[in-house]
Amino acid sequence: MPIEKSELRRVMGHFATGVTVITTFRKSGELHGLTANAFSSVSLVPPLILICIDKKAESYPCFEESRVFTVNILASGQEDLSRRFAVSGGAKFEGVSYRPGANGAPILSGALAYLECNLAGSMDAGDHTIYLGEIEQAEANDVAPLLFFRGGYRAIGD
Repeated sequence: MPIEKSELRRVMGHFATGVTVITTFRKSGELHGLTANAFSSVSLVPPLILICIDKKAESYPCFEESRVFTVNILASGQEDLSRRFAVSGGAKFEGVSYRPGANGAPILSGALAYLECNLAGSMDAGDHTIYLGEIEQAEANDVAPLLFFRGGYRAIGD
């Protein structure tokens, strides 16, 4: 019998992760974004990453529609951005400092790093879809990361 959802969430919470906001858009120009920690490097050649997106997420249809996304890796002190993009609905970009990337998806100001990607493939994975992104551009800043561990935000040394 498979593990229960609540127990899996509890156990997986013991794996410390970085926090990302993945941004994309609709063809109409409407910006979308969501908080995610299901993100991983896949390959250096070609440069690939993966993200896992809940099929119930408001922004879910945008990935196939735009075929691009940007992974914004949040810096320490950006917990408010993580919380803002973790909820459904609302004007998430209102009052948020960002600039459009070369792929059109927003790059959040002050992020630890960003990776601009073209959609390179997808795979069904239960209640999520795994998207492969081919990295076109990336940049990192020399600041501390925002971390998530056991249901809470952390800093290095906590």
